[in-house]
Amino acid sequence: MAAKPEQRYMGGQAVLEGVMMRGVTTWAVAVRTPEGDVEVVTHDVPGWSERYRAVPLLRGVMGLGESLSLGYKALTWSANRQVPEDEQVSEKAMGWTMGIAMVIFSGLFLVLPAIAGRGLRNVIDFLPFQASEGVLRILIFIGYILLISRMRDIRRVFEYHGAEHKAIAAYENGVELTPHSAQRFSTAHVRCGTNFLLTVMVIAILTYSVVPSPNLLVIVSSRVVLIPVIAGLSYEVIRVSARNMHKAWVRAVMRPGLLLQRLTTREPDLDQLEVAIASLRAVMSEEQLAEVDTRAA
Repeated sequence: MAAKPEQRYMGGQAVLEGVMMRGVTTWAVAVRTPEGDVEVVTHDVPGWSERYRAVPLLRGVMGLGESLSLGYKALTWSANRQVPEDEQVSEKAMGWTMGIAMVIFSGLFLVLPAIAGRGLRNVIDFLPFQASEGVLRILIFIGYILLISRMRDIRRVFEYHGAEHKAIAAYENGVELTPHSAQRFSTAHVRCGTNFLLTVMVIAILTYSVVPSPNLLVIVSSRVVLIPVIAGLSYEVIRVSARNMHKAWVRAVMRPGLLLQRLTTREPDLDQLEVAIASLRAVMSEEQLAEVDTRAA
């Protein structure tokens, strides 16, 4: 008997006044322009992750790299759709901005928890160093989300994040793909990047617990070097969970990540759902489009 083909999931990312969606062979960005129109652009996917789809761990690392690359391009394009042509940001300038952001991210979420956790080891002797470091990393992450969510532009991004989840949920649940139909679904989704990040932090605690930590240099170096391993393991956990959400114990394990999404998503309006659906339809195959159009008939 032939093996049943693995389900191919849609994925996405919220951008400035829009949503990026990734299908099997294409990725697209849809935004609401200042004039009120929905503008969509579509590209072929690089295919990095597809080449290593059958290789555990490596497929997660390549998938993460591909997602970061597409996210950078989608964010640049969406930002430039919101301003006049003479004020648009070049890819080089955006690249420098993203590079600086990555350095700050590494310092905030890798180096700072390691230094602080090592210091706490002398104060809280009943808690292992790796556990205190991991708890600090999670608390810093939550505090960071709470802080940036006070910004109006970030709240708009979080609303589009919710629209992305609702549009994908409407498609995956077999209902008519319209803003009104999608609105009734939750803004939480098991394959969300927020859920992935929390999984990364938990896997990091387990991974770092078996790594020697004789001094601060080794600690910080190991945190950087092991990022691909932790990302690959986290991808496998999310992948298995997505296929087994019908099981009660899987839903229980994933619940903290789903609850955390309440911080990174907001309820979208119908206009935002229209943008998310436009992006989703742009990456569908002819068969998928025929299927969703049949639902509306």
